[in-house]
Amino acid sequence: MRILVIEDEPKTGDYLLRGLAESGFTVSLARNGRDGLHMASTDTPDLIVLDVMLPIMDGWQVLRALRLLPGGADVPVIFLTARDEVQDRVKGLELGADDYLVKPFAFAELVARIRTLLRRGPPREDDVIRIGDMEIDVMKRKVSRQGQRITLTAKEFGLLHLLARRQGEVLSRSIIASQVWDINFESDTNVIDAAIRRLRSKLDDPFEPKLIHTLRGMGYVCELRAPAAPVVPDTGAPA
Repeated sequence: MRILVIEDEPKTGDYLLRGLAESGFTVSLARNGRDGLHMASTDTPDLIVLDVMLPIMDGWQVLRALRLLPGGADVPVIFLTARDEVQDRVKGLELGADDYLVKPFAFAELVARIRTLLRRGPPREDDVIRIGDMEIDVMKRKVSRQGQRITLTAKEFGLLHLLARRQGEVLSRSIIASQVWDINFESDTNVIDAAIRRLRSKLDDPFEPKLIHTLRGMGYVCELRAPAAPVVPDTGAPA
């Protein structure tokens, strides 16, 4: 499950990013409301943890705009804020927030509320993703091909999960960097290419057909492609 945290306080944002990732979620972090809204509009998350007091756009403005986006009306939102006045809670709920947690908070309570909201709505993706002979158990974080278990690191699983759930879609290095590593892609870094090579060595090299493909100058795509037609040599014999 993919969670977007929109929080400008550095320590709180980093704490949530690390803690939610360790709890098994795929987490992205935005440091201001404008960036958070942009991230929500380009890749709709399964849930948003949203601070109210944000620079550039506050949480109220982000929530109003989010509910107008395609698919944005269905995204659960938890307000996480130091403002505990009744009118603030009422305002957030009237704007479409699903829950409201006041700082300081117990992290275990936040995780419990997140899991409750995610169970409440319809699942946003299959628990198991299959592409060809590859099977990804999203909840158990297990991957296999041809029935053989493939052991991946947390980042490798995150990379594969991103490619698989958007199978057939070419993902640029910048999208992969922001979604899996939560960093801005720099043209001189090879972190994405190196990660793809490691993933291929486990997922593709021992098996046929190959599932991860490179489109030069564009990015990477995960899909099952039809085998190329065999080349029939021309013998020169009359038809």
